[in-house]
Amino acid sequence: MVEARDRAVEVLCDPSLSHVVDLVAWPVPDSGGVCVANAFGAALLSADGASVLRGRNPVGVQDPLAFTPLAVELADLSPANEDNSYPWAYERLSSLFAASAAPDLVVVHTGKHYWPLQGGHRGEHGSLNVVQSRAPLILSGAGVLARGMLPLAARVVDVGPTLAWLAGAPLASLSDMDGAALVDLAVAGPAAHVVGLLWDGCNSNSLYAMAASGELPNVARLLSAGCGLTGGAIAEFPSVTLVNHTSALTGVGPGRHGIVNNAYFDRRSAVQVLTNNAATWHRWSEWLSPGVRTVFERVSGPTASVNEPVDNGASYSTFGLVRAGGSNDGAKSMMDDFLPDPSMDPLATQEHVAANKDYAWSSSVDAIGVDQVLSLWPASSPDEWPRLMWWNTLLTDTGHHEGGPHSAIARDAMRDADRRLGVFVDHLDRIGALASTAILLTSDHGSEGAEPTCVGDWDEPLREAGIDFRDEAYGFIYLGRS
Repeated sequence: MVEARDRAVEVLCDPSLSHVVDLVAWPVPDSGGVCVANAFGAALLSADGASVLRGRNPVGVQDPLAFTPLAVELADLSPANEDNSYPWAYERLSSLFAASAAPDLVVVHTGKHYWPLQGGHRGEHGSLNVVQSRAPLILSGAGVLARGMLPLAARVVDVGPTLAWLAGAPLASLSDMDGAALVDLAVAGPAAHVVGLLWDGCNSNSLYAMAASGELPNVARLLSAGCGLTGGAIAEFPSVTLVNHTSALTGVGPGRHGIVNNAYFDRRSAVQVLTNNAATWHRWSEWLSPGVRTVFERVSGPTASVNEPVDNGASYSTFGLVRAGGSNDGAKSMMDDFLPDPSMDPLATQEHVAANKDYAWSSSVDAIGVDQVLSLWPASSPDEWPRLMWWNTLLTDTGHHEGGPHSAIARDAMRDADRRLGVFVDHLDRIGALASTAILLTSDHGSEGAEPTCVGDWDEPLREAGIDFRDEAYGFIYLGRS
């Protein structure tokens, strides 16, 4: 297996693939380290630092604030490896490889790689680099210091402990998490109520810039009553959806929660596991490692998980209703029976609803999300208000994928999300709950624009070299598993 791996690394690090292969990584079990390599160098990463093996270290820069704010990102779109940044590279890669379902080696796409034939989009994420990894992070409301934008960064695994602490869980009870509560951003916990908002797939710089310009007035409202981190929250690797929804709501990385990609190979059963699919979201807990707990299981009082598959322990859960419905056709089939007509939604950008079926469906899902969150906060029954509520917004990811992070459709998706946020925040204000509620807004990863002319494929060179492999999620290489 080592010989096959070394041969695969040699093929993948050929300069002819450097426009699509940013780097390759694999574990070194004897040392507890991780090797990273590309056409220009290789290094052994460990908890103590990095040892350069040849050339230069492919992840030598690890600044989480690199390419901020938006003007800096726009001035250097899709930077080359030597100019890029890879925050917490060892911690994120070693967490992945600690999982039993991890691949033998992982191929990390360059930011500009365009791969529609394998499921890629104009807007992409999944890579180790900072723009694809950086989610926005805003904390606002009860108990939060109003300090505006701060030149700081956190990690997605910090979201869970922060929510749990704000909702009353003692810090000592959270010490088993990989992340840490962001206690320096608040006066003191707990708040009477805590709301976590995840706007899937948002480019952090774009969201902050649109809030500052008045295009996202309700995000700006949150910032005025709290703070935002310029460096955002850095996603676990790979920077994909269900890995990081799970990391956010458990506070641990994929090496511990076990969900390593949107699709991966289970060596024990020798089958593909497809996790990030509207037909299978409700099965999320089947893939979670035993003993891993969500924030809902750590908080006393009523809790709610809206449009979020990571829901173990929630008093109310959208996908709990799906499971209780017993549909054999999965979550999407059951949800479609209840979704409203997006063409009648005043909060949706109708131009995109009419032209794009994915935008229309995501708009319907987010519309029913609004209905759920309003029902969870009844004006006449304050004792029923959630101690902790989490609300997942889908449309923002759809818009970013469709056009790229700085496109009109991505910006309109964020405007739609902001309007829905405004309906909810106004409702909290009317019923007297806003002043006692802390609100955290984040995402599961960032987004970077691919270049349509930057195409290429590493699978064919691997096959030509006679390597037996299975490529899951286009980048997870399982050797000897064709």
